[in-house]
Amino acid sequence: MSENPQVKAILEHIETRERELVDQAEQLRASIEGLTRQLGEIDAENENLHITRKTLLALPLPSPAAGPDRPDIPDHPAYRQILNALADEGRPMRARDLCQAIDLPIAMTSQRRLRRLRGIPRSTRTRTAVHRPLPAGLRRRVTATPPLAQRETHPRGGQP
Repeated sequence: MSENPQVKAILEHIETRERELVDQAEQLRASIEGLTRQLGEIDAENENLHITRKTLLALPLPSPAAGPDRPDIPDHPAYRQILNALADEGRPMRARDLCQAIDLPIAMTSQRRLRRLRGIPRSTRTRTAVHRPLPAGLRRRVTATPPLAQRETHPRGGQP
């Protein structure tokens, strides 16, 4: 190397600049590798979309007659009345609300029926009784229940 201090400073500056440029080049090469990988992924996805488009365009168009047949609307006036009630409400309706909207009687639900039957003795609540003979030591004396007309009314004022 030269002993000249000015040349020595310039050479050190050149070496420093060369190291900076080598570092920048390595960073750019790494960036290029990453960008090349991203570009490859995007190209692959673009190719897949191109194949999908080509496949969809190659499919034959369905004919209008090949579609599912829609059932005909029944001619019964009650059906039209139900559709009108649903259209007037503009939202889904429960069966009870629909019956009220078209002035139909509301059937008693099993829960309401059970509430009503709570005050009635069990023997009269059951429609059919299963009669099985009891063993001799367990037989009880059974008393007949009075007919329905002779029974007292429910304590809360309802029917028995």
